[in-house]
Amino acid sequence: MAGVAGGNDFQWCFSQVKGAIDEDVAEADIISTVEFNYSGELLATGDKGGRVVIFQHEQESKNRPHLRGEYNVYSTFQSHEPEFDYLKSLEIEEKINKIRWLPQQNAAHFLLSTNDKTIKLWKISERDKRAEGYNLKDEDGRLRDPFRITSLRVCLAVPQTCLILSMTLCDNFSKIDCCTFQVPVLMPMDLMVEASPRRIFANAHTYHINSISVNSDHETYLSADDLRINLWHLEITDRSFNIVDIKPANMEELTEVITAAECHPHQCNVFVYSSSKGTIRLCDMRAAALCDRHSKFFEEPEDPSSRSFFSEIISSISDVKFSHSGRYMMTRDYLSVKVWDLNMENRPVETYQVHEYLRSKLCSLYENDCIFDKFECCWNGSDSAIMTGSYNNFFRMFDRNTRRDITLEASRESSKPRATLKPRKVSTGGKRKKDEISVDSLDFNKKILHTAWHPKDNVIAVAATNNLYIFQDKIN
Repeated sequence: MAGVAGGNDFQWCFSQVKGAIDEDVAEADIISTVEFNYSGELLATGDKGGRVVIFQHEQESKNRPHLRGEYNVYSTFQSHEPEFDYLKSLEIEEKINKIRWLPQQNAAHFLLSTNDKTIKLWKISERDKRAEGYNLKDEDGRLRDPFRITSLRVCLAVPQTCLILSMTLCDNFSKIDCCTFQVPVLMPMDLMVEASPRRIFANAHTYHINSISVNSDHETYLSADDLRINLWHLEITDRSFNIVDIKPANMEELTEVITAAECHPHQCNVFVYSSSKGTIRLCDMRAAALCDRHSKFFEEPEDPSSRSFFSEIISSISDVKFSHSGRYMMTRDYLSVKVWDLNMENRPVETYQVHEYLRSKLCSLYENDCIFDKFECCWNGSDSAIMTGSYNNFFRMFDRNTRRDITLEASRESSKPRATLKPRKVSTGGKRKKDEISVDSLDFNKKILHTAWHPKDNVIAVAATNNLYIFQDKIN
């Protein structure tokens, strides 16, 4: 992806923005997850109000050839409702923590969505026909007497046409008020998209679910909370297998928690999980039923000279993602993104600084709790570039081949159709240039935590509070 930094190949330009412009944003409207499906045809978002909104890609036409980055609302439904655990006197939020699509097998689409405790499998299907000509109801909706039906009428597709087959139900046929027995037919109707819950996977997590990941066998998936990882079968809701349990016998001895987990994209027996200590463990389910003993352990040695009070906090991994090829994995901590080769455990092969200029601000970020923000990261379709978010509605892109990087901003000020995004730069002190923004002027309430990259095209989705920005490449 040579144009990550606005090179000769392409630049990034604005395509769409979804969501209200209001200054006062309702908590329920804040986007909490973003995910493209496997083809990129659909884009799903979940919010803190428990809603899932699905956008469908707008088909290109001769009159409008630049529609690769345009999506329209396809379906909206309430995935989760607020609940209350009476045994623990605990409120369970409706916030959608993660959405994961299943590969499409037929005309319908399936996705998994989860809040803190309950995972649901949703079927999204289209309906453009409805049944007409019921036997037990008149046209006005009143129930009919089934004993008065004496003949079979098959309605054909041609209006006002039917085939009547005599069915003598009584010797004294003339004394019976003649009616007809109809075979209902399907008639065209306006397209309707239905979302229906097919499975509900509940009561398996004591702690808050932070990850779900569909396995490459497309039959199982894993779910992770702070201390345990469970393996589920998509057809079985009443039981799951606990494959990782790091809960100590005495909770006072707890030193780390699980922060993210993901299945390998090609090997259904392999998965990884990250911890709050900045380590990643790769496990093989063929080795043992309980994967408390890892197969590989990835950790970068810490430089003793740079250790501080915040070292452990900023080293906590907030996201882990396998590359599409399965050869690499990417982790995001508070200040950087690291790319690891699965064959080399002692250090990452690539390290990208996301916002190193915040290192001097860690004290104030600790006081306002921003230091605990969990940023996600994503690969492009060819694994040649990566993207992650930052503050002030900035998001960062890194080209792995050229080692170029760029900072872009999701802002309504540059939301004119096909408007080219201008690179942004942050000034860390001294004399500030004209186009730079001072690190002291950054708005830490505006943050890009969730991003997604189209699996095939240079189209990206960026969640900024309650707005979803969609950008695409502008071919020069």
